[in-house]
Amino acid sequence: MIAPAPTLYSFSAPLLDGRVASLAEFRGRVLLIVNTASRCGFTRQYAGLEAIYRACAGRGFTVLGFPCNQFGGQEPGSAAEIGSFCARNYGVSFPLFAKIEVNGPGAHPLYRFLKRAKPGRWGALTRGRIPWNFTKFLAARNGDILARYGPRTTPEQLAAKIDCLLG
Repeated sequence: MIAPAPTLYSFSAPLLDGRVASLAEFRGRVLLIVNTASRCGFTRQYAGLEAIYRACAGRGFTVLGFPCNQFGGQEPGSAAEIGSFCARNYGVSFPLFAKIEVNGPGAHPLYRFLKRAKPGRWGALTRGRIPWNFTKFLAARNGDILARYGPRTTPEQLAAKIDCLLG
């Protein structure tokens, strides 16, 4: 028998506190999945991510943050340091996962899936490679990956699209 193709809900990853979370826990929610870093020029996007999360969480929206140290070593801290930084500086309350890799042979399976679903502008040439921190993937309530946005696209620019998906 052939195994069914993976869906967004097929994956799991450890949170900063070490508890493994299945993405199936977020079934039925609109998701914005973001690779993050604490020492990046885009780090201030945490504020926008948190604002949209707080404004829309009650309507079925969640941001999922995946710290990554693959871009200029801009996320060197431990899980405790990352959590403390995000809480202290941006009041982050959305789920933050343990550090992962998003590119290369060590890429987390979730990110392999996301890059196949939405390979980006130069997908055929780059095999969907994530270009930098704060690349975003928007998923519908049914788990379909709807869009991929580069680091320069701010959370505020996505607010209307997210609002539309929430009905």
